[in-house]
Amino acid sequence: MGVDFSSAPTCSKPITVAQGRLQGQVLRLEAMLSFNCLADFGDFLAQPGEWLGGFDFPFGLPRELVQTLAWPQSWPALIAHYTALSRAEIREQFAGFCAARPVGAKFAHRACDGPAGSSPSMKWVNPPVAFMLHAGVPLLLRAGVDLPGLQAGDPSRVALEAYPGLLAREVLGRRSYKSDAKTKQTPERLIARKDLIEALEQGRTRLGLRLKLSHAQRDGLVDDASGDRLDSVLCLLQAAWGQGRPSYGLPALIDPLEGWIVSA
Repeated sequence: MGVDFSSAPTCSKPITVAQGRLQGQVLRLEAMLSFNCLADFGDFLAQPGEWLGGFDFPFGLPRELVQTLAWPQSWPALIAHYTALSRAEIREQFAGFCAARPVGAKFAHRACDGPAGSSPSMKWVNPPVAFMLHAGVPLLLRAGVDLPGLQAGDPSRVALEAYPGLLAREVLGRRSYKSDAKTKQTPERLIARKDLIEALEQGRTRLGLRLKLSHAQRDGLVDDASGDRLDSVLCLLQAAWGQGRPSYGLPALIDPLEGWIVSA
């Protein structure tokens, strides 16, 4: 499954889950689910089952940041410390860290940010991925899932960090394909979504997988101008790429504080 996550889901901006099945090099989209609150999504993750998931939120923080703030140096203790903070406290500490650094190097980065082109996981605005980590990782821990490279759990339910922008940029370059703002849901972005979906269906990415959609599913992905459904499918493809690979395609050595983005 692939998960487009929100740290504050609502009816108009839910957590979106794409479920699919891999047969050879063909990934068939089977279902789309949505969750309007974190508790319901947490209950879904905790259900017995067998799945491999790609989740669009960071699982770790930059080592440089953690060391500078003198936070715990093991991932379980770090996450316990981090999630015990309020969002206001996180914002204050991260803003203080940035204020002490030179222009152009305000944020600390994880090793995976370069190859993935992802935002630093300490960023609290546009997008607020620091708060997504704060909300999402505790749900995974409470569900007892396996987090390769970070913490062992139920081997039948495996969670990988994914990033849809990595796969989208491979096809579209810097063309934008989504916006939550109605005024920015332009014909150009509609065309970009169509181009991206066509490339995924034809298998024209380095993942080597072909996405299988029904006509209704394709229309649903095209018509969702927010891109949430499409982002969940991109995460689904990244998770499927890791299936059957040693360590799910993750590097042999991963910083155990930072984690890694699958397929980066």
